[in-house]
Amino acid sequence: MFDVLVYLYEHYWRPDACPESDLLARKLTAVGFEADEIREALAWLDGLNTLSSHEGLDQSEGSTRVYSALELEHLGAEALGFLQFLESAGVLSTRLREVVLDRALVISGGPMSLEDLKIVVLMLFWSRGEEPDALILDELFVEAEDRLIH
Repeated sequence: MFDVLVYLYEHYWRPDACPESDLLARKLTAVGFEADEIREALAWLDGLNTLSSHEGLDQSEGSTRVYSALELEHLGAEALGFLQFLESAGVLSTRLREVVLDRALVISGGPMSLEDLKIVVLMLFWSRGEEPDALILDELFVEAEDRLIH
């Protein structure tokens, strides 16, 4: 599923540039993706679009988010740490953090790798037609071992 999501991000810079679901599924099949993978990715994107279009309330300042045992197990310490970093850097509001958590939890398996969580975050920005600033894009794309220290 993640390969399909990355393909969509790379080839359709905005979600409104994507064709309708049926045509998109045919195009993805022609590129070589499996039907199950396409179906899962498109269903996941539908859920993302539904969640990110709802207006919700952010947590009040000074409140603390306590993660459930399921969330801790499914995401793991590294992914939750990265999510906390994005939130403390002002990249994700508390409402968008909850969207990321929801979309991460519907993905089977676990604990989720940091790379997979980064794709979830990237797709959240993509679905909203937003591009994160250059430093955040660097965090989302560049592997830690590939970074140059100046």
